[in-house]
Amino acid sequence: MSIRGLKKKQPKTFKVKIITVDAEMEFSCEVKWKGKDLFDLVCRALGLRETWFFGLQYSMKGMCTWLKMDKKVLDQEIPKEDPISFHFLAKFYPEKVEEELLQEITQHLFFLQVKKQILDEEIYCSPEATVLLASYAVQAKYGDYDPNFHEPGFLAHDELLPKRVLRQYQLTAEMWEEKITAWYAEHRGIARDEAEMNYLKIAQDLEMYGVNYFPIAQNKNHTDLLLGVDAKGIHIYSINNRFSPNKSFEWSSIRNISYSEKELTIKPLDKKAEVFKFFSSQLKVNKLIFQLCIGNHDLFMRRRKVDSIEIQQMKAQAREEKARKKMENQRLAREKQLREEAERAKEELERRLFQLEDEARQANEALLRSQEAAELLAEKAQIAEEEAKLLAQNAAEAEQERQRLEITALKSKEEKRLMEQKMREAELIAVKLVKESDRRAKEAEHLKQDLHEAREAERKAKQKLLDITRPNYPHMARYPQCSPSDSRDANFDKGSVKLDLKDIDLKRLSFEIERERLDYLEKSRKFEDRLKELKSEIHALKLEEKQAGLYS
Repeated sequence: MSIRGLKKKQPKTFKVKIITVDAEMEFSCEVKWKGKDLFDLVCRALGLRETWFFGLQYSMKGMCTWLKMDKKVLDQEIPKEDPISFHFLAKFYPEKVEEELLQEITQHLFFLQVKKQILDEEIYCSPEATVLLASYAVQAKYGDYDPNFHEPGFLAHDELLPKRVLRQYQLTAEMWEEKITAWYAEHRGIARDEAEMNYLKIAQDLEMYGVNYFPIAQNKNHTDLLLGVDAKGIHIYSINNRFSPNKSFEWSSIRNISYSEKELTIKPLDKKAEVFKFFSSQLKVNKLIFQLCIGNHDLFMRRRKVDSIEIQQMKAQAREEKARKKMENQRLAREKQLREEAERAKEELERRLFQLEDEARQANEALLRSQEAAELLAEKAQIAEEEAKLLAQNAAEAEQERQRLEITALKSKEEKRLMEQKMREAELIAVKLVKESDRRAKEAEHLKQDLHEAREAERKAKQKLLDITRPNYPHMARYPQCSPSDSRDANFDKGSVKLDLKDIDLKRLSFEIERERLDYLEKSRKFEDRLKELKSEIHALKLEEKQAGLYS
């Protein structure tokens, strides 16, 4: 046998790409695999045990269809592409997420899908609820809020709110972030799975949560209604209102559902009630509605039966896991609290150390300043001591000066008194001199008058003498020996002597007058000099008094 024959024949395969809400996976599938084989492979890869909620969805000719589990993959109407793309999504929704979603991976996949549906506006949510849901999404992604780490702008790249809400309110991204952060800060201590569960608990109360809508008509010509299928039953809506159904059929009140080509019939459990018939646009739509009705009805009945051993084991494991996680979270919270307290204590110690270092630095600086101040004070004290000595010396000198000034003042007073007395005396002398001058001036005037009179008399006498002598000269020449002429000559000689004497007296008198005048001028000059000296002395005394007053 050849080596090639020994080898086992390899099965034919094809590639598929599985797209979850947050990841993509590729698998090689055998040609003979059914839809359930591929689905189980994906569930094993995800670690998912609650498989009854999920399915593989694909798009064909613009219509979303679910892969059938009991048929071969390649025998179904799937896209002819390589690899073949399938979306792993929740096909059926629980009535109560907190009770039915046991695994964390199940809960996480539901959280991601519902969040995407709200952001894509497939599920309507009020603006207030969207902000709250966004805060839980942020808590699940980032953990506890830390203002030191989560600075403004940390949500700038996250899609958290529907565009409809952003358009409805004229708020900036910073304002929306502030509103979300206000709620986010209150979720401190909530773990990721708890935050996701709180998100789903709020979302499951929304009117459009878990509802698959299909356009239908009450007759073949008009499509004026919407049929919705969810975990609780079948609902009929008007075309413009997906919130409040016009009519509802709960799964517990439905006896039978059937379809024939485009017609689908709902028979109530009450046989007397009216049978509801409607028409869809395509046979595939009726098949899809029928599949969803069967799956939701089976889950509805399953919830109301006793749990299977597998479900009981899963619930027990979930409880144990939750208890373990709770204890772990409590331990982590306690450790986190202790770590935060230790960090706070460390920060407090560091702050205290820094404060002590700062205080020590300030104390050293204060010590240096005090030393410098002490040195400065010592220098100032030395300077002050020297100044004190200098001041004492100045005080002694000032005292001596004061005594000297007192003595000087006394002397100056005495000198002033003497000067005043001298001035008074000088004034008296001046008055006397003035009087004497006046008297002398009068005497000089009298003397001048006498002199004038004497000179006038002399002139007259000389004139008389000339008058007498002029006619007698010839007679005397003719009578030289006559005795009467001798007697006249004798008389003339007497008159001449008298005139000579009188001239001598006048000259002497004039000389005395001139001498007295010169004496008077000399005395006046000396008196004026004395007066100037007195004035200069008085001025000097006044300056000394002023200086003495300034010293005082």
